[in-house]
Amino acid sequence: MALHTLSVLVENSPGVLARVASLFSRRGYNIDSLAVGPTENPAISRMTIVLNLEGHALDQVSAQLFKLINVIGIQEMKPVESYERELLLVKVERSGDQLEKVVTAHGAKIVDQSPGGLLIEAVADDDQLQSLLKDLAPFIIKELVQSGVVALEIGAKTLAERTMQETGVSNADQRSVKEAGTADYQN
Repeated sequence: MALHTLSVLVENSPGVLARVASLFSRRGYNIDSLAVGPTENPAISRMTIVLNLEGHALDQVSAQLFKLINVIGIQEMKPVESYERELLLVKVERSGDQLEKVVTAHGAKIVDQSPGGLLIEAVADDDQLQSLLKDLAPFIIKELVQSGVVALEIGAKTLAERTMQETGVSNADQRSVKEAGTADYQN
């Protein structure tokens, strides 16, 4: 199996995340990472979904996703053609000069110091974050949270432009959430 990152443009309306997640659940696929946020257009959100599956299953998932009424566009983000990052916040118990060296060496930063420990922030790809966590283990990790992957394709072309090119429908032609009065569709 291989990791695949999908960027999915969806209408910014209630229930869309639940419909997308249930599509994967119904087919028995696990989502490794999921990040959702607004785009430059307030009527559209962008989901970045990381899946661990084979090529044929990826084609099936993409086809099923595109059938959902609220999905506007889908693009696989290939590692050599995209820029991917995650956010890691980690609380460690011990501090000292060695910890500061580890934090600095990994390009992270200390965002809070208290008598009970330090809060460290790092933004990097998954391999770099895992390396940081390995080096932080001796300092006793008390708590951590890691966001899902967010990714953008390298170059000037946007996912919205690719969607227009592939489907012949531009963002201006897309139904806005207000115009559509989007109902809670189930596909």
